[in-house]
Amino acid sequence: MKMRSLLLPATALSLALVACSRPAETEKAPTASYDGEVAPEGKATEPAVPAIRPTDVPTRGGDGSPIELAALTEADVHGARLNGELACSFAVDEVAQPILLAQGDAASADPSRGIVKAGGGGAIEAISANGGFDAMAKGTKFFGKGLQLRVALVGPAQGGGESPPRPATLTADRADGAQRVFAGLWRCGP
Repeated sequence: MKMRSLLLPATALSLALVACSRPAETEKAPTASYDGEVAPEGKATEPAVPAIRPTDVPTRGGDGSPIELAALTEADVHGARLNGELACSFAVDEVAQPILLAQGDAASADPSRGIVKAGGGGAIEAISANGGFDAMAKGTKFFGKGLQLRVALVGPAQGGGESPPRPATLTADRADGAQRVFAGLWRCGP
């Protein structure tokens, strides 16, 4: 009987210690969106993407020859006859012609199709990415003949409108092991 009465205070003491050692429930702080506005209660905001300035990295590895992607012209785009209701493009700055253009359908699993102008000769190369427009808009991998291109978003949208550009990098991996990183802007929309 005496042992039982000793266990009860010891049990109560250990429960009290456990309760004191638990972190207090904290109130969730409102989450700010990219534009500085606070998200409404219960609404998720776009995950934070670190705002870094992308930088070009020259070609490394491979046979030593540079990876070159030239600006696409209207004739290049018209001649490609790409299908898809929405497009994404990568350009080195706001006013430059894109060096990658792809089109796809929203809410579709069909591959997106696009083009790049590779090499010094300016040959148009077809590329494709898994998933439709929705997959492209978040950054994706494109595959072409001897070339893989990865678009990675590195910051929030710049400006407003229906299709604001986002800072991004375009990493080109050539089949011979060469790699180059282009810094620029990724724009997706109509």
